Amino acid sequence: MTPFARPVGPRSPAGRASAAAAAGGVLRRLLEDDGTRLLLLVPDPHARFAAAEVSGPFAAEVLETGYGVCSYVFAWNPEREPLPEGGPLSAYLGGFGDLRVRPDPATALPLGDRTWAVVCDAEWPSGEPAGLAPRSVLRAQLAALDEHGLAPSAGLEHEVVFRDAGGEPLTPHGVDYALGGTERLAPLLASLREAAAGLGVESARAECHPGQYEIVLRHRDPLAACDDALLLQLLTRRVAAQHDARADYLAAPEPGQGNSGHVHLSLSTKDGPAGFPGPLGAFLAGVLRDARALTAVWAPTWNSYTRLRTASFSPRVLRWGPDDRTAAVRLCGPPGAPRLEFRFAGADAQPHLVLAALLAAGLAGVQEKLSPPEAGAEVGSLAPTPWEALAALEEGRAAELLGEDVVAQQAALLREEITAGLDGVTDFHRRRGALRS
Repeated sequence: MTPFARPVGPRSPAGRASAAAAAGGVLRRLLEDDGTRLLLLVPDPHARFAAAEVSGPFAAEVLETGYGVCSYVFAWNPEREPLPEGGPLSAYLGGFGDLRVRPDPATALPLGDRTWAVVCDAEWPSGEPAGLAPRSVLRAQLAALDEHGLAPSAGLEHEVVFRDAGGEPLTPHGVDYALGGTERLAPLLASLREAAAGLGVESARAECHPGQYEIVLRHRDPLAACDDALLLQLLTRRVAAQHDARADYLAAPEPGQGNSGHVHLSLSTKDGPAGFPGPLGAFLAGVLRDARALTAVWAPTWNSYTRLRTASFSPRVLRWGPDDRTAAVRLCGPPGAPRLEFRFAGADAQPHLVLAALLAAGLAGVQEKLSPPEAGAEVGSLAPTPWEALAALEEGRAAELLGEDVVAQQAALLREEITAGLDGVTDFHRRRGALRS
């Protein structure tokens, strides 16, 4: 196994730090060559990377000392405009100073052309983690679980729709599990398999809707799972562009359709996999209790709420079931190693924040020894609109779970999303207006 191989299964924070140290030594030697480049990637709140490229010996220095990135990357809207200043956002917007980003060598991935991608943590000049950075939010929750003797493992499933240059899906109809009908996708997918080889792909298949496909990475520690999910999206978009196509991760690519971001999650204790009901059942109970308050994390955009209206496979009603894909949470896996599939989030959700929210709510359930409801019992629903999601975020237990600063950031992001939607004039408005004439 190379130092950059993606390990399968749970890994403690200490184990991850050890892996990063080993990979750092190898990466440092690679960067002694003047022609080798390092692409620094910083996950932002919009499920994408902020990026900067450094080269050769200076890149080796960056591994040791870090690199400056403007602090507003954690307080900007999708158009990279700063959010309204106030509260915890002021520290990120006042003066637009630098944060230091530190590469995590355990994430290193070759991109070809002597370039290595590496995902970074962000910290203040004092060395304190930047609390609004999605990676920092997730690291804090992983440390909390580690203190309770729990090691999670996660597998993320993001669906994507491939479209041609004119915006039409690359298959004319739904292709769930199909082989025939996917011929136009084949060249693109062949390139993507080669590009993503270093990420440890588990499976790939055609999905329900026109042009829709899903590539799943093997389960791994949550930080690696989230980093690699975003790296896979980066590679997917790049490969699609090379084939004059577009990779569409909208939560609702068309009315009545959904691109989901399902999370498979298991827990391990020092004695092995956590059983169900046991700790995993208490974890489930905690998530179901607070899922509505955290709707803004699962559904961060206007389009997210269109997905939550699309029938049983994007479930808004909160219930769980054994191997039931129409439930919001599916219990699956073998009896000796059960796992939970959380089906709340769309493909547009920020994965580090989704995992952090799941871990925070689940750990609260474990700490309080909650019992899960009966299978199939409805115990509430996600917020059905962005306005209700905003109210649930600010009035529920989200601040207790994720911290007041993170909730203030998420509330500011959702307010900006609502305002931007209300400021826009779309084809929907024009069509409805024409009907009134």
